[in-house]
Amino acid sequence: MTQENQLKNRPSAAKRETKRRSLKGLAVRDGLVRHPFDLEFDVRTSGLVAGRNLSTGQRNDRHATAYYAVAPSVFRGMLVRWRRCRPLAPIDEFTFIDLGAGMGRAMLLASEFPFRAVLGVELNPMLARIGSRNLARWRAAGRARAPMRMFCRDAATFDLPSGKCVVFLFNPFAAPVLRRILRNWAATLGERSGTLDILYVNNEQENVLRQQAGFTRLFHGEVRRSQADTAAERKILGNQPDAAYAAMAWEDCSIYRWAGANERSHPESKDRSRDSGGERR
Repeated sequence: MTQENQLKNRPSAAKRETKRRSLKGLAVRDGLVRHPFDLEFDVRTSGLVAGRNLSTGQRNDRHATAYYAVAPSVFRGMLVRWRRCRPLAPIDEFTFIDLGAGMGRAMLLASEFPFRAVLGVELNPMLARIGSRNLARWRAAGRARAPMRMFCRDAATFDLPSGKCVVFLFNPFAAPVLRRILRNWAATLGERSGTLDILYVNNEQENVLRQQAGFTRLFHGEVRRSQADTAAERKILGNQPDAAYAAMAWEDCSIYRWAGANERSHPESKDRSRDSGGERR
């Protein structure tokens, strides 16, 4: 092979740099299997990155759980349940905010609805960059019904925009960060009841919300994946080399609403909706 051909076949510096910077869990060699959502819409939201591999050198790195995108059917199921809880205004008056947005799958799904705006907050710069590219591709394809924007910053320092907000959490961080966020919100929301709803998927830190004065729980139960999403989940997680995560047919979820600074609710008596979701396995 001539030197000229060798140069042509050599990976570019940019490609080599991208490979070096890739997060562990976002490459085929790490067990990556693309979700059907990505294949259908030509976006990049698949992959499983453990919290230890999401280090950015910032204060709250140690509280990151993992990157993994929500199943589309679970996300849509949560919006159905939220609307059954009778939001206190039409959906187009709400700003949708995904804390721990990752590569933006929940934002893309949210933009199918006529929210006032769809915002994402992601601490990891690489995930945020990929997410921003996904948003641009989604807009170019004409799928977005709401304006979208990704912020690369710590969710603990993100101020809620004015007006009514619905915040989405897919268990992005541990209790210390969630506790700090809720306290900050409680201090700024004051007596303005009904200005904030929280959709919490894989609600491992449920007790933090239950203990924070000012919030009342509207829903607690299992939201099931579709058969297609369940099959994809099993294939994706079954291909992980360390087999650290189990594929389930549902997610444990909660919906909370800011009810005012003086509200000290007892969630069991306040729930307006609950799904049995079937027997656990």
